[in-house]
Amino acid sequence: MSRKIKSDGSVKALYGVSTGLRLKRPLIASRVQAGFPSPATDYLEGVLDLNEYLIKHPAATFFARVEGESMTGIGIFPDDIVIVDRSLEAGNNTVILARYDGEFAIKRLRIENGEYFLVPENEDYPVLKINEELDFVVWGVVTAVIHKV
Repeated sequence: MSRKIKSDGSVKALYGVSTGLRLKRPLIASRVQAGFPSPATDYLEGVLDLNEYLIKHPAATFFARVEGESMTGIGIFPDDIVIVDRSLEAGNNTVILARYDGEFAIKRLRIENGEYFLVPENEDYPVLKINEELDFVVWGVVTAVIHKV
């Protein structure tokens, strides 16, 4: 189930997490080379459950579809899906999903000398300084990105 939301160009929709269905697939035991494959990689390590690998706190986790290009510098592109964990504490340099002045935004949180900034990972977008006059709340920490190739 998704919920479409008004956005500043960072989030297109929010999705809940279903914990009922497990998706387990074979996992190759050795690392896969991006160059020439090794002939010794024909053994499986086991199975990988994407729920266990990507979602550490199911009750506090949700998905958001990305809109806009402000985070392309770290590999978050339009139509990607980010996994957001609300149970994690946002700290300096973490990538967060926040409500900023009534809009959703995915940005890097920067804390300098007690001041807070939302920093894009694309130089075409401005850094946003958080001040007391603005409505600002961290919705969660971005823990992973699902990106189709």
